[in-house]
Amino acid sequence: MHSQAIRVLKKDPKMKKIVEAVGPCTIRTIPDPFEAIIDAIITQQISDSAGKAISKRFRDLFGEEFPKPFQVVKFSNAKLKSAGLSKMKADYILDISKKVIKGELNFDSFVEMTDEEVIEDLIKIRGIGRWTAEMYLIFGLGRMDVFPLGDLGLVNGIKKLYNLDDPPIEKIEKIGKKWSPYRTIGTWYIWRGVKNFQYV
Repeated sequence: MHSQAIRVLKKDPKMKKIVEAVGPCTIRTIPDPFEAIIDAIITQQISDSAGKAISKRFRDLFGEEFPKPFQVVKFSNAKLKSAGLSKMKADYILDISKKVIKGELNFDSFVEMTDEEVIEDLIKIRGIGRWTAEMYLIFGLGRMDVFPLGDLGLVNGIKKLYNLDDPPIEKIEKIGKKWSPYRTIGTWYIWRGVKNFQYV
């Protein structure tokens, strides 16, 4: 499925090692846009394992299916916090749910927008910064050329892979440009590969 992306990434010798070690790209999008944006909110500024645990507990509050906005707004902030959310994140999730119900947040409108247009729209919403909007682009819309410079896992992974101590952001951007137009796939391989494998 990602054969062209793999060919582009393998032109970078460092990335080639990771691609071959990790194997096929299994990145998946989240079909429900509401779930995609809420998942991005939940995982803000916490580890991957903590994010998955809280996401599961959040889902479990509502049963087997991920909740719809009208179900979320029936819950109090305290009830949402019982899943492990901070008060602030619970507030954000309630606010976003209300916006969807009122039609103030229309996910369908994002489909035809550019990445930057989607980001500009989403960051107007309380609780959504650039990183969260970029996670939505990746996991909600399946955009292929997203390079989330605010993601510590990506930046630290690049530092480790390329033996960089304290590179300027321009250096990180330059490395990412080599992966374009598949920087999303490159990012996924950094997330999956650098923490699991040792390179010389």
